[in-house]
Amino acid sequence: MAAPIDDSTKTSLDNLSSHISGGVIVDIGTGDGRFVYQSARTNPAKFYIGIDAQPKLVEKISMKATRNPAKGGARNVLFLQASVEDLPSELNDSADEIHIHFPWGSLLRAIATADENVLRGLYRISRPDGLLEVVIGIDAERDRSQIQQLGLPHLSVDYVDKVLTPRYGALGFKIRERGILPRSAWSQLHSSWARRLQPNDRRQVVYLIAEARK
Repeated sequence: MAAPIDDSTKTSLDNLSSHISGGVIVDIGTGDGRFVYQSARTNPAKFYIGIDAQPKLVEKISMKATRNPAKGGARNVLFLQASVEDLPSELNDSADEIHIHFPWGSLLRAIATADENVLRGLYRISRPDGLLEVVIGIDAERDRSQIQQLGLPHLSVDYVDKVLTPRYGALGFKIRERGILPRSAWSQLHSSWARRLQPNDRRQVVYLIAEARK
């Protein structure tokens, strides 16, 4: 099956943490597919899966991935159309890493509030000790209408510690790292959104890395 969906790009969680390693890497809300495609090309020993509810954005890169590797293809990549609320059962206990970079809309709300249904789905597809990386970028002024519409809390390290840590923990994810990602490090994510947002020095990027305890 060829590649269909992403919003990030090249390397994996090594950008933020030395804890990340090998196997199957799943990118949720994959957008334009660049993270999955470029990561697969860079790391042929790993298998990358990009998942998004909207497949249109990845059509071009999905076709590119089906080419012969010598002509830009990648055989270790797969794109799937699915919602985060209903992840395919075939992925159960398969993910060594799950990436969610710069989520928006309902995905952002689910991750920022530790939606039980979504977190249970992510836990279901994680391998024991699998790692979940979340990177959220919010501009309180520019994104005000979306923040109000989605009912988002003020995202900060303090919020992660006091609210998300116990909520994620109750759903099987132990938060091992969290912090503010400086603008100088955004480019390490190789994300389309990271590049678009980087000129905005008012945007705060909060990240967390959690481990699935099974």
